[in-house]
Amino acid sequence: MSKVIHVAVAILKKSNGDFLLASRPVGKHWAGWWEFPGGKIETGESPEQALIRELQEEIGVVPTQLQPWLQRRFDYPATHDSPAKTVHLHFFFVTQWQGELIPKEGQKLSWQTAGNVSVEPVLPANVPIMNALALPSTYAISNMAAMGETAFFEALTRQLKGGLQLIQVREKQLDHKALSQFALAVKTLAKPFGAKVLLNENIALAVEVGLDGVHLPSKALLQLENKPQNLLVAASCHHAAELAHARMLALDFVTLSPVAATASHLEATPMGWAEFSALASTVALPVFALGGMRADDLPQALASGAQGVAMQRAIWDVTAP
Repeated sequence: MSKVIHVAVAILKKSNGDFLLASRPVGKHWAGWWEFPGGKIETGESPEQALIRELQEEIGVVPTQLQPWLQRRFDYPATHDSPAKTVHLHFFFVTQWQGELIPKEGQKLSWQTAGNVSVEPVLPANVPIMNALALPSTYAISNMAAMGETAFFEALTRQLKGGLQLIQVREKQLDHKALSQFALAVKTLAKPFGAKVLLNENIALAVEVGLDGVHLPSKALLQLENKPQNLLVAASCHHAAELAHARMLALDFVTLSPVAATASHLEATPMGWAEFSALASTVALPVFALGGMRADDLPQALASGAQGVAMQRAIWDVTAP
């Protein structure tokens, strides 16, 4: 088994969400391929220390605001100029830094937009991360059954105006016709804001209504053999076997729950952040923390390797920030 190389990786982000990519310099393995800036963690260094050193050496900036994010492991196959190797990538968001960007190793630098990357080729280990960057950090689940229709649509409008970009329609109490009408109303309201709408479980109805995707309960996930085409496909996961199946199907993202106590499943034992982090690190997919989440849990979720937080109740609370 090849030695695991630990690497600290920076996602430098502008306020508009654009992120920095750098080409591999001439003389290095995979020269000319594009990647996020960063480098090998040396003996005795923390990932944060390595990242600060590497950014100074590579592009001449000193990060002043770091947010730990995902950790992912990737196996690179042997090539004609490079042996096989396994890398363990420690990703950080860098949203503030000092100094001017200077390509100190002769590499090219390019600001890119999530979902519309224009440079190629991109190192394989970075492709799933770019897919994750195209997703927001908040995933809202509808709660019309508890709120009533008027209050729900008022809250949805407020959140869309505040930047909400990802919504799951989950209303088990509605029959086919009522669910179709409700999902269409959510889609119509969300469309001008560019927000994506997924329907819980019912793939056929999601296609019929013209929604962006479907969110599968864990039972439906384990019965699925192939990912539906031309849809965003997410799933609910609670343990390693479900995460492994979602990864095998190459789903777009998953939720992992319950992280904390939740009114939806009072009988469930919360896993806590340590177990969440351990499970999330095993799957190369974006993972939203679900179960008792609030907006102020987002920093802890990101630090635990989450894509963000999923909420069914707190996000619609008119008193919430």
